[in-house]
Amino acid sequence: MQHRQIVIIGAGVTGACIARELSRRELDVLVVERMSDVCEGTSKANSGIVHAGYDARPGTLKARLNVQGNAMMAELSRELDFPFRNNGSMVLCFEEDGIAALEELKSRGEQNGVKNLEIVRKDADGGAALKELEPNLSDDVVAALVAPTGGIVDPFLLTVAMAENACVNGVSFSLDTEVDSIAGNPDGPGYVLDVTMHPSIRNGLKEDAKDRIEADLVINAAGVHADVFHNMVSGRKINVTARKGEYCLLDKKTGGYVRHTLFQLPTAMGKGVLITPTTHGNVLIGPTAEDVTDRETMNTTAEGLAKVIATAGRSVDSLPSGGNVITSFAGLRAHEDGGDFIIGEAEDAPGFIDVAGIESPGLSCAPAIGTYVAEIVDSICPSSMKEDFVATRRGITSMANADDEVRAACMAENPAYANVICRCELVTEGEIVDAINRPLGATTLDGIKRRVRAGMGRCQAGFCTPRQVAILAGELGTDESAITKKGCGSELLTGHNKEA
Repeated sequence: MQHRQIVIIGAGVTGACIARELSRRELDVLVVERMSDVCEGTSKANSGIVHAGYDARPGTLKARLNVQGNAMMAELSRELDFPFRNNGSMVLCFEEDGIAALEELKSRGEQNGVKNLEIVRKDADGGAALKELEPNLSDDVVAALVAPTGGIVDPFLLTVAMAENACVNGVSFSLDTEVDSIAGNPDGPGYVLDVTMHPSIRNGLKEDAKDRIEADLVINAAGVHADVFHNMVSGRKINVTARKGEYCLLDKKTGGYVRHTLFQLPTAMGKGVLITPTTHGNVLIGPTAEDVTDRETMNTTAEGLAKVIATAGRSVDSLPSGGNVITSFAGLRAHEDGGDFIIGEAEDAPGFIDVAGIESPGLSCAPAIGTYVAEIVDSICPSSMKEDFVATRRGITSMANADDEVRAACMAENPAYANVICRCELVTEGEIVDAINRPLGATTLDGIKRRVRAGMGRCQAGFCTPRQVAILAGELGTDESAITKKGCGSELLTGHNKEA
């Protein structure tokens, strides 16, 4: 049994942001994550939208933390070196009867503190102002709420950057570690967590191993499973529903098709199907919204993807989806019955801090959630701030985006930066090696993909997978048959030719 001062359950964007904030303090913090890497749950199947903050009901945690998180994102992107762009967003209305709903969103946003909101109507100039904002906007749009403070971010690199920085500042991470149960500590305050450590290259295990962790404080940032852990220790039950959303990603040659993130008027199930540029030059459309009982289901459906394309096509003229969809995927959002985030110490479980029901705009809120939870921790167990806290992080140099001078310098220092492995995204061996050898470095193909985009392009790793497997095996000192796509159970190879 090991004893830790604070255990965070979950290494998604919320858990990573909390870990980074706590790493500023003289605290002993452990993050446990059942998957093989950070950013493996909701955070990996995310729109990457930094919402302006006009949608949430005034007075809610969603409303307050959205505006705060939005305001933090630009500075964080400079400190931690992850892609962020303030491209603005538009909410589209297709009928005159819907303009009242736009006015309501504008009023909400202003109450929440969102700046510079404006409704642009077609009837004022025949649509010229709308077309100036978005040249490919559908002629059916009669008005739009324009939010200049909306933005886009790389959700993978935001999460990785937060986790890396937390790790550098002393936070421990136990990946491939699944929490089986939590109970009050019979020998004193705090909690006892029974966990299963799954086999991985990182921990060297060949089969499941049981362990027990004592924690003075537990922070429950477990996404769609947060209610399960809350209900283990509290008599005041909560219920999280997994809400599945399907997406399509379009090829980079469509990247200039939209400038803003384009929403349609929201419904009771969420913000609806959007069209947005990504920070890397693609166009993303989606998601659908379907409540599911299986909290592990990540499948896409022909019906769902057809709905995404048809609904998104209403927002623009001639959506360039035909032949340009390079991949589709689905993610799960954690919808709590109360409709707002649940963040705070459980009333009947002292020292158990819930961070539950973190659905959209959770990614936008995550940095502010980290600050908010750290303040809650301060009120329970005050600690001093570190004098040697490292506030900055340098990301991996991208050969695709670097200028000639930077490329030449990288290749002079390490010739591996001249060896292109992923042709679609122009990712080199040097970048992949860097991704593997960083704090909390990649040990899987998906881990490399999220850090440097190898396999993210049009061929979806059809060309570069064998070379990535070889590089991973070489850097990790293991056989290629041990390399996986996303952890134990996703091995790609079964052995060597003719080895029998």
